[in-house]
Amino acid sequence: MKRYLYFTLIVIFLSLWSSCRKDFEFSPSTGSLEFSKDTVYLDTVFSNIGSSTYNLKVYNRSNEDLVIPIVKLALGHASQYRLNVDGIAGKVFENVEILAKDSLFIFIETTIDINNFPNPDGKYLYTDHIEFDTSTNLQKVELVTLVQDAVFIYPDRDNTTKIIKTLTLNIGGQQVETELQGRELLPSELTFTNQKPYVIYGFAAVPNGKTLTIDAGARLHFHENSGLIVSEGATLNINGALSTDPDALENEVILEGDRLEPLFSDIPGQWGTIWLFDGSIHNTINYATIKNASVGILCDGNPNAPTDKLTITNSQIYNSSNFGILGRNTSISGENVVINTSGQSSFAGTMGGKYNFTHSTIGNYWNSSSRQFPAVLLNNFLTDENGNVILADLTAANFNNCIIYGNANREILLDEVEDNAVVFNFKFTNCLIRFQNNNTNFSGVNYDLNDTSHYEGNIFNLDPKLKDPYKNMLLIGDDSAANNKGLSIFASQVPNDILNVNRTASPDLGAYQHMTFTK
Repeated sequence: MKRYLYFTLIVIFLSLWSSCRKDFEFSPSTGSLEFSKDTVYLDTVFSNIGSSTYNLKVYNRSNEDLVIPIVKLALGHASQYRLNVDGIAGKVFENVEILAKDSLFIFIETTIDINNFPNPDGKYLYTDHIEFDTSTNLQKVELVTLVQDAVFIYPDRDNTTKIIKTLTLNIGGQQVETELQGRELLPSELTFTNQKPYVIYGFAAVPNGKTLTIDAGARLHFHENSGLIVSEGATLNINGALSTDPDALENEVILEGDRLEPLFSDIPGQWGTIWLFDGSIHNTINYATIKNASVGILCDGNPNAPTDKLTITNSQIYNSSNFGILGRNTSISGENVVINTSGQSSFAGTMGGKYNFTHSTIGNYWNSSSRQFPAVLLNNFLTDENGNVILADLTAANFNNCIIYGNANREILLDEVEDNAVVFNFKFTNCLIRFQNNNTNFSGVNYDLNDTSHYEGNIFNLDPKLKDPYKNMLLIGDDSAANNKGLSIFASQVPNDILNVNRTASPDLGAYQHMTFTK
C-alpha cells in the first residue's frame, strides 16, 4: 500500500510540474526575431566555382519558445543559394523551433553559372533573401554575391578512366612525364589579356620555343597546388604597367590564389609557384604583384646566360610560405623589387649563380611561425639525396642601394662551403641592413663588415621606418635612416622608384623614395 501511495504521489507531482512548465509548448513567432546581420555578403565568386560557407545567427530574445512556420529562400528551389538550418540542408523549411533566449545557425553557400543570366558583361550581381514567416510577421535577410566570369584553364582528363593527366615536358631534348597535374598551354592561350581573370587548375606550362605574354592589368588566380611552368626553351613576359594614379598600381599584373574572400587575402601558401625551368630564356617581369604562393618565383639554371635568365623590375612579392624568390644556380637581375613576409627567406640565391639587385627592398616580417633563415640567403652548394655536397660558383651577388631588414636579429646569411676550386663573390654597397651579431657562428671573412671588398658604405641596424611592414607596406617615411643615403651612380641606373617618383636628385635606399605618412 505504501508503495502504491508513493507511486501515486510521484505521478501527481510530475503532472503538476509539467503543467506549470511550457518547455514543450512553442508559440508562433511574432516577427520579433533578431539576426547577426541584415545582409549576408558572399563576396566575389568565380562562375561555377563554389563559395565559402557563410553563417547567419538567428536569435529568440523572448521568454517563450517559438516556432517559425516557414523559413525559405525567396526564390525557393530555383534559388542559386543553398541553406543548412540547424544541420538540415534545403531551401524551404517548415516549423523551425527556437527555444527561449536561444538561437540557431543558418549556413549559406552558392555556386552560380554566370551564363544563366542575360548580358552579364563579365560580372553579375546575384541577390536573393531568406524569409522568416509570412504576412505581417515576415522578416527578411538579404543575400548578395558578385559573380565574376573568368577564363578557366584545367588539366586534361582521361575520357575512359577520368583520371587527371600529368604534365609531360621536353627536358634535355626528351619527353619526360612528371607527377604534376596540368597541361601545356595551347597556341590560342599564349596571351593573357585583362579582359577577364584567369583561373588555373594544376600547372599551366609554356611549351618549348613558345612565349607566354601577360598584358598589363591581367589577373591570374591559381587553385591549390597550381602554378606556371616556363619550359626549356620557353619564355615568360609579364608586361604590367604603372597606373596613372601615383598612389596605386592598378595596371600591374596580379598573381594570387583563387579564393577571393577577404579572409584569404593575405594567407601564405595558397598555390604553388612560377617555375622558370633550366633552359627557359629571356624571362621578364615588370609591374607585377605575386602573393600568397608557396614560392613566389622558382628560377633554375643558366647562371652564365648572356642575358640574365630573369629580369624583374617594379614588382612586389608577398606572403610566400617558403621563399619569395628562390634561385638555384641561376642568373637574376632586379630593380625596384619589394619582397616581404616569407616563411623561410625572402630572397635565396642557392647553389651559386649570378644575382644583381639595385634599389630593392628585401624585408622579412614573417610572424605566422618561427623561421630558420634570414631575409637574404646566399650559398654555393647543394647536398644531394645521398649526402654528397655539390659545389658551384657564386659568380656575383651584388646588392646596391637596397634595404635588407626584418624582425630577426640577422637578416643576411652567407653560407659558404670553402673550396679553392669555386668562387664566392658577393658585395653589399650602400645598403641599410639589419645584422646585430652577437654570435661566433657569424664570424670570419664573410662577416667582416669592415672589408670593403664585400661591404662598402652600408648602414647597419638603424630603423628604416617602414610604413607598416606587417601589412606589406614597405614605403619609408620622413625620418627613415634610408633617406638620401643612396649612391647617385646606382640611382642613375634606376632613375625612378617603383611609384615613378624621380630619385636622381637625392636618392633614398630601397625601392621607394620617402614620403610623409598621413594618419
